[in-house]
Amino acid sequence: MKHLFIIILTFFVQSTIVAQIKTEKGKSHNHKIVFQMVSKDTADHAALIRQIKNILNLEPHCKVEVVCHGPGINILMKEKTTVLLKIIELSLNKVDFVACEFTMSQKNIVRTDLIDVCRTVPGGILEIVYKQEKGWSYIKSGY
Repeated sequence: MKHLFIIILTFFVQSTIVAQIKTEKGKSHNHKIVFQMVSKDTADHAALIRQIKNILNLEPHCKVEVVCHGPGINILMKEKTTVLLKIIELSLNKVDFVACEFTMSQKNIVRTDLIDVCRTVPGGILEIVYKQEKGWSYIKSGY
């Protein structure tokens, strides 16, 4: 009788574990990720685009924001970006690209110098802090 009880208990535990694994595999997470882009290197810009595409392939409902400041603002400048079409494509998938107004003023950049699909915020670093306070995960992109 004891052996039968152990066999039934073992079967129950294994079934529960298998059910949890199947649930986790099929579960869609509602991740929110804020990337910080501070590099002017176009290779870093291309890598960021690839990373975001990979994330969205695995988690299509993931919210993504890219905050660009300092030299990283180049990725959003009409005359300097090498990934314009990819940014437009990602923005159609609800990826938010953000330029820092403080950086813009320091570098004498006006809104018309930036690509149309981005928006601006008063301070890039504060935007990242606000997102983190709301539970967003932070990833630094570039060097």
